[in-house]
Amino acid sequence: MSPDDVPACPTCGLPMEAGGLVLSRRVDDGQRVCRLLWRCGRRHVRWGWVDRPEEGLEVCPVPELFR
Repeated sequence: MSPDDVPACPTCGLPMEAGGLVLSRRVDDGQRVCRLLWRCGRRHVRWGWVDRPEEGLEVCPVPELFR
């Protein structure tokens, strides 16, 4: 991943840093797929599907588990 590929935080605009993978079950198709966690310097936590990067990042509903 190049520096140009690092997303900006949708909340504050700071660059985000990858924070690990979480195995999740997707509701729409029932598959178990990893989500990539991202966080910024202001501790906003987002995540997105590894196999669907075009869908963008969503607010992580349980950020306290990943701080």
